[in-house]
Amino acid sequence: MNGVNGVNGTDRARRAAGAVVGSAVGDALGAPFEFGPAGAFSARFPEPGAGGEMCGGGGWEPGEATDDTQMAVLVAESLLERGGLDPADVFARFRRWAAAEPKDIGIQTETVLTSGLPWDRAAAAHAETTRYAAGNGALMRAATSAVYFAAHGREATVEAARRVSALTHGDPAAGEGAAVLHELVRLALEGGDPLAALPDVPAVVHPAHRERYAAVLAPGWHPGDATEANGAVWPCLGSAVWALRTTSSYEDAVRAAVDLGGDTDTVAAVTGALAGAVHGLDAVPARWTAALHVPLPGSGGRVLRLPDLLDLAERLATSPR
Repeated sequence: MNGVNGVNGTDRARRAAGAVVGSAVGDALGAPFEFGPAGAFSARFPEPGAGGEMCGGGGWEPGEATDDTQMAVLVAESLLERGGLDPADVFARFRRWAAAEPKDIGIQTETVLTSGLPWDRAAAAHAETTRYAAGNGALMRAATSAVYFAAHGREATVEAARRVSALTHGDPAAGEGAAVLHELVRLALEGGDPLAALPDVPAVVHPAHRERYAAVLAPGWHPGDATEANGAVWPCLGSAVWALRTTSSYEDAVRAAVDLGGDTDTVAAVTGALAGAVHGLDAVPARWTAALHVPLPGSGGRVLRLPDLLDLAERLATSPR
């Protein structure tokens, strides 16, 4: 069976699973190193492939995914149950999750979700009262929606990314970052090379934000060139692309992302989505997926594990359009 643009359907499914599982694995791998210095991961695990890297710590169990993956799952389940994007439903799921006091939740996301304002006003109101609303909190959860909307084509997938982002991040810059990630994942699922397409990708970005995204996606950009911490959307996305560009495997890309320090779980989650989509599920080390689990606060004590994430990815990739 052939997929989009003649891509083998089995290959496309493995890439979709790679994006969803790869993002979750990056999240769990990076969580114990969050807010730490650059080089901490490689100092502790200098030999790639030696094992023990899914170590836990900092309040996280080995293999435990954070709010990045938890919110991605909530988006996925809404898309599947509602048969498409229902922003009010996604927001209600986010709000229920936030009320259950997850271990970690971004300051901006928590402020928006607990404001008491309706879904179509809460994020915009927050953006109006703060000078900083372009965090990476919408980018971190975009793997599942990127897989779901990939078959809809470029225009539809980037617009969906903006709409999901806007539920918690009122600064349009955050939505543009999610739009770029959606487009890069779409290209990978079609069997294309997202890196080769990078010169053309800024075209999906709104003109007001295009120059800044073109800078962090440029071949010569390095995370050391960032003008903000990687908790901001631009360096987070740029760092993920850099990690993919400077490595040749899923494992090496995610290792490089975590080793940057700072917002390690999110940078690694975004990197994992990209590298998983490019290299496929089989490239994600089994020693990392073995302990992977995703608690879902506010969902009756449910905990998703690898088989659940694989099922979710398959349904996202094959859902009727």
